[in-house]
Amino acid sequence: MADVRDVNLNRLAIFVAVVEAGSLTAAATRLGLAKTMVSTHMQRLEAEVGASLLVRTTRRLGVTEAGRAFYDASVKILRATEEALTALGGDTAPVRGMLRVSSPIDYGSLAVAPALVALRRAHPQLDVELLCTDQYVDLIADGIDVAIRLGRLADSNYRAVKLGSFVKWVVASPAFIEQWGEPHTPAELAALPFCALTVLPHPLTLALRRGSGKNADDSATVRCENAFLVNTADACRAATLAGGGFGLLTDFSIGGDVASGRLIRLLPEWTSEPASIQAVFPPTSHPPAKVRALIDTFKKQLG
Repeated sequence: MADVRDVNLNRLAIFVAVVEAGSLTAAATRLGLAKTMVSTHMQRLEAEVGASLLVRTTRRLGVTEAGRAFYDASVKILRATEEALTALGGDTAPVRGMLRVSSPIDYGSLAVAPALVALRRAHPQLDVELLCTDQYVDLIADGIDVAIRLGRLADSNYRAVKLGSFVKWVVASPAFIEQWGEPHTPAELAALPFCALTVLPHPLTLALRRGSGKNADDSATVRCENAFLVNTADACRAATLAGGGFGLLTDFSIGGDVASGRLIRLLPEWTSEPASIQAVFPPTSHPPAKVRALIDTFKKQLG
């Protein structure tokens, strides 16, 4: 049986990077090490634990059953170690290491990337990796420190901090309005071509409200049938700009388009319900300094 005193903690971090990156080469690039050094560390780690963790072939690198279990345990060990160091350092803990952040594609480009640049400028010892995807990301399985998520969160054991909020506007291009006319009530939207985002739970249903939306007359649900379907928010915006249909798009993504006249708000007194922008991260009593720094930077940027 392996003795914990024989295991090098640094090798756990390298092993986690190899599994998450999917190859020795990609892990070496992420860690700033030579590929041969990463390979040597993995060989020594397998010798220390007395088990094969990785399966190497000419085309790919896989993880053994024992390696997968050891990866899960290693992630927990590294997070617990980081939490303990954070607790010791308090507010003086240095902001350094690797920070992996996930975000929806459009919000990642517009807001998250600039905020992370500002974060790195303030903390030069911090390395950052941003993963933009409109698919759900499992923080633990994908090794993500913080996920920026928009809208209602599913129940989970993760911690969440609200960073801001947004609404969606009904918009269309001038050419679209010239061809189809401008609606005067939400019900009239049902007859118009609609650019729909398929990753939403109900892509063809519009839930709108007017003002505070406290009364029945201040809310409307519209079912659209004539739809141009896309699977990313960027493509939905592009299709709306091209006149493929009207769109229900986030205010942060099309504010500039509306200000310039490229898009025009339809039914400007109607919007979606306000939704939250939140930072989600694994539950710890002492979030790492890099996570706290990210949250502080975002609040300043959004403010």
